Amino acid sequence: MRTRPTTVLFALLTVGACHAATCFGEPRLAPPFSVKGLDGRIIRLSDFRGRPVVVDFWATWCGPCRASMPHLDALQRRYDPRGLVVIGLSVDEGSAQGVRQFAARMGVGFRLAMADEGLLDRYGPIRYLPTTFFISRTGEIVRRVRGYIDPETMEAYIQELF
Repeated sequence: MRTRPTTVLFALLTVGACHAATCFGEPRLAPPFSVKGLDGRIIRLSDFRGRPVVVDFWATWCGPCRASMPHLDALQRRYDPRGLVVIGLSVDEGSAQGVRQFAARMGVGFRLAMADEGLLDRYGPIRYLPTTFFISRTGEIVRRVRGYIDPETMEAYIQELF
């Protein structure tokens, strides 16, 4: 199942954030994944064990996703010295080349890859875009947010990871 533009409109009306304890009932380890990044390198969640990670499911056609990209990029640059890793997983049905061109136009510097159906199932179902996961140094999902996150709130969520 791929997320459609009409879902994004619905997502704007049903934005929600939940802390891991309220989302899952108890701490939940982030599902492992291994994907080929848009730069050709393999991205494995396990490679970042011991580092805080933000995993953002997004699409090029999603307005709130596009608005989030500069914030995520700024956070990656600001907190990289402290170990933060931001990974953007595109749900676009088009080619990786189109997503790569879009990211270049936006000036995105964080890691990007295409999400496959299995990854969407393990983290989802993902029905709203963007959907962002904040993962602790121990690999536990601390927070899952559906919809746009303003810069101040995103900053606060990042602080929870340190």
